[in-house]
Amino acid sequence: MQKVNLAAIPENEDSSPKGKYRSYYKGISEALGREIQSTDTLKRHPFDLEWNRIPPGASQCPYHFHTQQWELYLVISGTGTIRDEEGLTEVVAGDAFLFKAGEAHQISNRGTEDFVYLIVADNPMGEGCYYPDSGKWLVAAGTKNRKVVQVQEAKYYDGEE
Repeated sequence: MQKVNLAAIPENEDSSPKGKYRSYYKGISEALGREIQSTDTLKRHPFDLEWNRIPPGASQCPYHFHTQQWELYLVISGTGTIRDEEGLTEVVAGDAFLFKAGEAHQISNRGTEDFVYLIVADNPMGEGCYYPDSGKWLVAAGTKNRKVVQVQEAKYYDGEE
């Protein structure tokens, strides 16, 4: 059995240049030995578990959907606002919610205290994301890199002959 305590896992920060998007996370799966870049499913783990904290006034990331990944959320403390295709929904401690691949979502903290939750994701290889508000794609580039691109419409055979 592998075991780790959350207090022993370092908290990492992810922040946009102006701070609109800001969150803190603890990679529980990585602390339990998950090798993120491995293509071996025994080393990658079949799912990923992450602890997240969003400070008041911030969002975790821009509105997006995953091309393959499913995400299950469990709220630990605070109050969050979830934006999805149906609008805005408030969530509180004890709430669980799920986004399947292709369902756009964004998590924000409009409250006055930290919003803390767990994410369980199925961790598919070759995962990508689309950002409807900006028209950007995050695409996998091999097992070690991901790129963010904006694409222009083209005809199917352009550049092929």
